[in-house]
Amino acid sequence: MKILIIRHGHPDYATDSLTEKGRIEAELLSRRLARMKIDDVYCSPMGRARETARPTLEKLGKEEVVLPWLHEFDARYISPRTGKEELAFDLMPQYWSIQPELYDREKWVDHGLYRTGGIKELYEQTKQGVDALLGKYGYIREPGSLVFRCEKNDDRVIALFCHCIIGQTIIAHLLGMPAPVLWHTTMMPTSSVTTLVTEERIPGQVLFRMFQMGDTSHLYAADEPVSTTGCFPECALPKND
Repeated sequence: MKILIIRHGHPDYATDSLTEKGRIEAELLSRRLARMKIDDVYCSPMGRARETARPTLEKLGKEEVVLPWLHEFDARYISPRTGKEELAFDLMPQYWSIQPELYDREKWVDHGLYRTGGIKELYEQTKQGVDALLGKYGYIREPGSLVFRCEKNDDRVIALFCHCIIGQTIIAHLLGMPAPVLWHTTMMPTSSVTTLVTEERIPGQVLFRMFQMGDTSHLYAADEPVSTTGCFPECALPKND
């Protein structure tokens, strides 16, 4: 089995839709995906993800299935510095990188900051959503393990049109990694494709391996610039004196 995690095209966040660049990205993406054997397409309920999926669905002659839990992972914590809500995936590296608990795939949700918001509940919802979806195809996760049991593993391909942070959170669950580390150290550019593939060394027992992350070869092939939306500056901006 292959799982394609596809981030939406370049967004207009104010209107939850795509910019003109985003629509170009979605079209180029659809030309790439139309050449693949995609069995089922699932989509976030948010407008920018559904708009990204539309050209691909038209070319494949398929309909989307909207899954509410594919909504962007937008849980927040209360900043002790400002007393205001901050997004869970936005911690300064000088802080998160020296917090041992955030490197633990089980304990990170109980970190002091993350207990101040609905982060644990939303992560549980994400895990349950992933496991229920895979269960539909006969992949049942062994409790406390990364291994899924299945009667028949095959080459089925499913596509998830969603968002950067929820995509990273899905990967964290499937690969047994702490989500905050992925949130802060990896990037899935707009319209990028991340591929996870089953590995079956023992018949009927599989785990998922990430084959590629954030691939934008469809943009490079068309000389379309890759967006840095969601990234902080590569170099610090000059300070105004």
